[in-house]
Amino acid sequence: MSSTSGTSGTSGTSGTSGTSGTSGTSGPSRDRAGDDTGLPAPAGLRAELDARLGEAARAWLARALDGAAARPGGHGPVSPWELRVAEAGRRCGPEHADAARVLLLHAARADAGTLARVYRQGTADERRAVLKALPHLVPGPEALPLVEDALRTNDTRLVAAAVGPYAARHLDAHNWRHAVLKCLFTGVGVDAVADLARRARADAELARMLADYAAERTAAGRPVPGDLHRVLALTEPTATPHGKES
Repeated sequence: MSSTSGTSGTSGTSGTSGTSGTSGTSGPSRDRAGDDTGLPAPAGLRAELDARLGEAARAWLARALDGAAARPGGHGPVSPWELRVAEAGRRCGPEHADAARVLLLHAARADAGTLARVYRQGTADERRAVLKALPHLVPGPEALPLVEDALRTNDTRLVAAAVGPYAARHLDAHNWRHAVLKCLFTGVGVDAVADLARRARADAELARMLADYAAERTAAGRPVPGDLHRVLALTEPTATPHGKES
């Protein structure tokens, strides 16, 4: 876990600019009955991860989850289970780290304050896991500052995680529109935007912003992102949903 406390220091960490905004790891496949975090719903995540991990990693995860469940919440500056969050990539492999970290956050029953601390003190990978855990751990808007912080960075992995179901539920219209534009600016595919079709439908202001951005790109002799036309079509009142919905 990083000792840095700033919440916007990840802007230079991304090596994936211009990608579709995924974390670059294969990880567990999505449970279509779950949400748009790119991970199965918590009930099925443990079983799927156990099936993919080797014996040593599976045993480590079991011990870590038991420890988190036994001492949930926060204990001092850093709880023992928070150290396991930092270790997850090394213990379970980078392709399974998101899932392992989300499980640890759930086992610890981390509240909004604890999640904010883990986010502030964490690496970009740990911050991404916090963002992915929000829909199941924080029912209200208390964790929106974390989403807003991630959207201020240029780390495509964080931006993609920030526009998941939690943002779809709690970001106001103004900030949600700017989150969609942030995806276009940074090259994050709009498939990452949870509930895109519903929130974009009949949104005349979003349509205006998209048209202005397209005009600016064209005037500068730069290509207009293909996803822009896709989102613009969704702003029609009678648009057929093609974006992801949670």
